[in-house]
Amino acid sequence: MMQERSGDNDNPFLASASASYHPHSSNDVNYGDFASTPRSAPNPNSPYRDHTQMHQQDSYATSASYLGGGGEHYRDDPHYGGGSGGGGGYPYPPAASPNTSGMLLPTSGPPQAHLSNYPSSPSSSRRRKMIIIGLVAVLLIAAAVVIPLYFFVIKKNSDDKDSGGSGKDGDSKGAGGKNVVGAVRGGDGSTVTMANGESFVYKNEFGGYWLADPANPFLTGAKPNSWTPALNESWTWGVDRVYGVNLGGWFVLEPFISPALFQAYPSAPDEWTLAALMRADGTLQSVMEKHYDTFITEKDIAQIAGAGLNWVRVPIPFWAISTWDNVGTDGNGTTIAEPYLEGVCWKYIVRLFGWARKYGLRVNLDLHTAPGSQNGYNHSGKLGQINFLKGPMGLANAQRMLDYIRVILEFIAQPEYQELIPMFGIMNEAFLPDIGRDVLTTFYLHVHDMIRGITGIGEGKGPYISIHDGFQGVASWKGFLPGSDRIIMDTHPYFAFDQQPNDAPIATSTDPALAGGTWPKTACSAWGASLNHSRVDFGVTVAGEFSNGYNDCGLYLTGVNGSQHYGGDCNLWLDSTTWNDTTKAGVKQFALASMDATQDWFFWTWKIGPAIDGVVRSPLWSYQLGLENGFMPTDPRDSKGVCASLGETKFAFQGNFSSWATGGAGAGTIAPTAIQSFGAWPPATLSNVEVAPTLLPTYTATASIVSLTFTMPAPSASASGSGAAAEITAKVGNGWYDPQDQTPMVTTVAGCGYPFAYSALSSAVPPVCTGSP
Repeated sequence: MMQERSGDNDNPFLASASASYHPHSSNDVNYGDFASTPRSAPNPNSPYRDHTQMHQQDSYATSASYLGGGGEHYRDDPHYGGGSGGGGGYPYPPAASPNTSGMLLPTSGPPQAHLSNYPSSPSSSRRRKMIIIGLVAVLLIAAAVVIPLYFFVIKKNSDDKDSGGSGKDGDSKGAGGKNVVGAVRGGDGSTVTMANGESFVYKNEFGGYWLADPANPFLTGAKPNSWTPALNESWTWGVDRVYGVNLGGWFVLEPFISPALFQAYPSAPDEWTLAALMRADGTLQSVMEKHYDTFITEKDIAQIAGAGLNWVRVPIPFWAISTWDNVGTDGNGTTIAEPYLEGVCWKYIVRLFGWARKYGLRVNLDLHTAPGSQNGYNHSGKLGQINFLKGPMGLANAQRMLDYIRVILEFIAQPEYQELIPMFGIMNEAFLPDIGRDVLTTFYLHVHDMIRGITGIGEGKGPYISIHDGFQGVASWKGFLPGSDRIIMDTHPYFAFDQQPNDAPIATSTDPALAGGTWPKTACSAWGASLNHSRVDFGVTVAGEFSNGYNDCGLYLTGVNGSQHYGGDCNLWLDSTTWNDTTKAGVKQFALASMDATQDWFFWTWKIGPAIDGVVRSPLWSYQLGLENGFMPTDPRDSKGVCASLGETKFAFQGNFSSWATGGAGAGTIAPTAIQSFGAWPPATLSNVEVAPTLLPTYTATASIVSLTFTMPAPSASASGSGAAAEITAKVGNGWYDPQDQTPMVTTVAGCGYPFAYSALSSAVPPVCTGSP
């Protein structure tokens, strides 16, 4: 999501080029206990922000300009027949007993009837007939359960994975489809026993079911709901809809999502500074491991599936792979080391993959941070300058980023993960106005070729590649790399960061036709047509982030020391327990309109952690809190038709993409004009430097490859269980899909004195430090 970088007060975010906004009236309106004044129209012509230069004083030290410094603003039929509210039965498989999980396969045959030897009376004859009918019914039911499970879950996994092998040469593929009698599944009302021995009752009124085999963690037959294909069934873009949620603030910290962590260190505006302070007092490992272990749990993932959602977007940092102890020297000649907790979050990411697979949720894995920072926002890891593809260290930082993209891709391209992770966001919110469109396009083409060189070309060969619109609006990407193989446009529509008062009333009525004031229609008009046009002009397009934050109120939402532009009283929006039914209805209707406008979406975010006072202080951004308190829809399909009901008729997308955009005919045959313009790496120029990129500091590809592996944290024992880990008998892969990919990773050139890679914009270009880009 966006937020303001530190520095001046200009707008870092421009609305979509095709979006239109309209000012509202200025009449004050009083609704019960809550009064608000109208909002002004967002200003799409506000200039972009500059970036404040930051310096480090020692290897893990926080900058004096960070401590206490000001950081400003950032960041299907709705009535199907299944479920408790529907008119028909659940699709296969049926729910297990309300008290226990059903077995995937029966361990014994049906009970035998014991017939009497005495002559039968009419009543006993009827009993015998009933018994026979009952036996036939039992056999038919058993066949209905076992046969589909075998063909759609067990045999599918067995056929796909029996050959063994992890890579494209078949050396360690798949789960093998073995030990299926140990697998369990369950639907609404079933009991789930977690790895730590604790249990909970699964609630899913939409026909979804979970599936798990502790010995084989790669089964892919689960479904989150009746209308979403199971993980081992085909997803069809343009037909199947993404109803997703972000797991923000879990592996990449953000102050407003985990405010208590930052309240303990008031001078920390970002994870870099927070990690440095915790490292200094010896708490980094313990505090961060506790956060990784508890912020999102299996219960959360089960609740997400039970809420009618079908995807999760998972922001992860590059330090899940590695950090460097030398990212250049500051002005005092001190060598700077990256302070992040290296590698520890990866095992929790792998555990999340298992939970998502268990409940049938597809994963959009998003690489949220880049060395040097791709946008200067706190969620890039370090607040301040942009040094990715910009300035003297721009190319060197890009070299590191390419390595991290490759390492993650090699892991998720393995057969064990291809059905689970169909989308890979290669870099979150790169700030195009500073980096430059041509430079960023050259980088994206280079990444595309690198990825497809590993996975191959065409449907089913590796994940879709997701790129962000760079805060330029989706319309500006029309005609991007025609003939490329499966690239998704990701846009993040927000009103919260337009630096306008945004105080038009939202608490207007409990009637859905009137609730939300002008805000629901504003969302429909601003976003609906533009995203559908992008689906025609670009290809698959999703809203990777959106929220209920129509204003910028929330603790730390605009930064630890940020300010707000909201024209009303922000105190109202800091505690949802004070909201009346009219306020909740307005927020809910705004959410439904946003969902209908964007069609394929990921709400930001699932959970906002409480502040140190125990209160969630950014409630407009929590899907979970909205479900619990009545300001989010309990069925996302209720969003269908909301914009039309408000009189907003958006440009209709017919559901058919160009074949190459979804891996069909023509995929991988990029137009020669695009290759001619953007095919040379490195790019011909970078911003903020006066020399050619070939004369900039670079790293050398002589370091050993760091690969990711299948590893999970040991389950902790609970009061109600032993916490014993199950033995995995399935093959888990070696973390590296393409055994032919043996190019070393980059490292510093011996003897070179690099400027600080996160604050080098004003540094002189070193005379010697040139490796091979």
